Amino acid sequence: MLAKVAIDLALDRLFDYGVPESLREKLAVGQLLSVPFGHRMARGFVVAVEDGAVGGEGPGYKIRDVAAIIDETPFFTPALLDLARSAAAYFASPLESVMKAAVPAAVTRPGARPRELMFVEPALAPCEVELTSRQEWLYDQVVRLGGGWMRQLCEELGTTPASLRALGQKGLVKLAVRQRRRDPLAGRRVLPTKPLKLNEEQAAALAAIKSLGSRPSTLLLHGVTGSGKTEIYLQAIAAELEAGRGAIVMVPEIALTPQTVQRFASRFGARVAVLHSALSDGERYDEWHRIRSGEARVVVGPRSAVFAPVRRLGLIVVDEEHDTSYKQDTSPRYNARDVAVMRGAIEGAKVVLGSATPSLESWANAAKGKYSLATVSRRAGLGTPPAVSVVDMSESRGAVFSPRLLDAVKARLRRGEQAILFLNRRGYSRSVTCGACGHVVTCPGCGLPYTYHRSDDCCRCHVCGGWIPTPRACPGCGAPSLDFRGVGTERAEAALAKLFPEARILRMDSDSTSRRNSHDDILGAFRRHEADILLGTQMIAKGLDFPNVTLVGVLNADSSLNMPDFRAGERTFQLVSQVAGRAGRAELPGEVFVQTYDPSSSVIRAAARGDYAAFAEEELAARRALGFPPFCHLSAVGVRSREGRLAGDWAAMYAESLKKVKGLDVGDAVPCALEKADGWYRWQVVVRSKSAALAAKAWRWLSGARPAPKGVVAFIDIDAFSMT
Repeated sequence: MLAKVAIDLALDRLFDYGVPESLREKLAVGQLLSVPFGHRMARGFVVAVEDGAVGGEGPGYKIRDVAAIIDETPFFTPALLDLARSAAAYFASPLESVMKAAVPAAVTRPGARPRELMFVEPALAPCEVELTSRQEWLYDQVVRLGGGWMRQLCEELGTTPASLRALGQKGLVKLAVRQRRRDPLAGRRVLPTKPLKLNEEQAAALAAIKSLGSRPSTLLLHGVTGSGKTEIYLQAIAAELEAGRGAIVMVPEIALTPQTVQRFASRFGARVAVLHSALSDGERYDEWHRIRSGEARVVVGPRSAVFAPVRRLGLIVVDEEHDTSYKQDTSPRYNARDVAVMRGAIEGAKVVLGSATPSLESWANAAKGKYSLATVSRRAGLGTPPAVSVVDMSESRGAVFSPRLLDAVKARLRRGEQAILFLNRRGYSRSVTCGACGHVVTCPGCGLPYTYHRSDDCCRCHVCGGWIPTPRACPGCGAPSLDFRGVGTERAEAALAKLFPEARILRMDSDSTSRRNSHDDILGAFRRHEADILLGTQMIAKGLDFPNVTLVGVLNADSSLNMPDFRAGERTFQLVSQVAGRAGRAELPGEVFVQTYDPSSSVIRAAARGDYAAFAEEELAARRALGFPPFCHLSAVGVRSREGRLAGDWAAMYAESLKKVKGLDVGDAVPCALEKADGWYRWQVVVRSKSAALAAKAWRWLSGARPAPKGVVAFIDIDAFSMT
């Protein structure tokens, strides 16, 4: 008997191992094994089992045996294994990389196990037992509490483990080691909620979800911000649970996870599990095993939640389906939204893609009938769309806030209402420049200007993460006249504090949310109205619901519009529309100010009107004319090296080879827009094709025939999201 094993290395091949007689009855596809590999023991998943004699590959060749089965319960069901194979084939990634991404490292790492603690349980007191007065009191307290965990009882009763063990020796309590779940929601108050009454459009959307069949099994839910999409998801999931099936709810950002988990836990209680990178290893281990055992039937989490081992999966919801964070930018470079559609097809599950600003790919799929379409065009409850004003900043002389926006903030503070201000640039200043010679302080590994961070008085590179202490004089000419140019969230926060000293301000960006639970803490404080103004980057732009927010200010709507990327217009429309949608979500009317240096931009104007259809029509016409997605599959071959010449030469070779493949439209090898990052020179080759499979197949052939040498990293990004 042979076991084909995917080793925990991205070698893009399976290895054969013999199965000892003692393991043959226990071995199953999907299990995690310990196997000899070279001079070490490795871990790997069983992908297939073949009967028959163990063969060889030449004289003296011997197949080694499996050393041990680490866990007899398979980590991959046949359906999940099919999904891993499909994702690996589509995105031209090694199968073992996809399988590794599908199971959290906290679950498979050596030594991972449940947490076991001592539990103290009261027993019937023996008739004749001598107790001190302290022991009598302690026993009475244990009975009153009904027992509990040893550590908690010691803290609550002011006693020691030895005292409780002494009660155990006298037969007054039972002590036993039990597993205790590491609960991500521990200490959080979760109040149960009941289904809300749906309006006509919401009810129609729910009916459309319930009626999904095998073709199509995917529905695009286009609902304006505040239209109650989450309530539709909740009621669709309730129907699946009632039928004995499970569900996955995907959100794009960890910042959205606490709020989303709260809403789903309020409706479904302990049947909800959460998976995301901010959990501790123990929490991830316990949550994943709750899902695998069937104890948890609803999973909430970002990208990797698409692989959660939900039993009898009936529904996958991809909220904010347009969001770029669903695309992983390291191997395996998969798009979780597309993997969700794959999984739905494999497992016969319904898939709902929800967004107020759908990706143009999903919009086109709905237009072609590949997806069903449901539209919710008005806000739920008493909420009304906010009034949106476009503010021309071209004569502002570098001001952060327009007078109109400042007056609006002042009015909200006076009325006790809240405001959200959006600026998609963190730090204090985007560059440090010498006023005497013009020298710009740059990162040596990336060639980009450092961003000044005043909170820790240093200059940071937002590409590689490198930093230096803030120079006191120009590194070029020695002059002390350094200028801090540009505005980031730190500088905007400082300016707000001066303008409105009475205001309580919270800042939310990747600097202020680096510690554990910080996302939840900041959003919770703002929800409790412990702050008047929330200032942040794109993590505050979507999915958040604060009834008291009546003002939104977009401080620089142009920041993403001028990026060297064909999706720049789409991303700008989505960002502006999404952040504008945070205002006026309850009874109080909302107002939005969009500050821009290009008020005539059709993208900005369409976003201000909330007119997605007009934007999509214009953008799709431009994409069709230029041959961009969704009218083709666009992939990017990336080549990286510490030597610029080597990167360029190999990129050119790959370009020339791919140009010979029929059906591919291949561009020349060119440096990336960000030519150097963290000391690596970056080149790319853009590949257009009618099918992603053709590009993936061509790359597998080429990378196998001409593997990159040592010092060169080469890969393909199928359906690439970024051209920078």
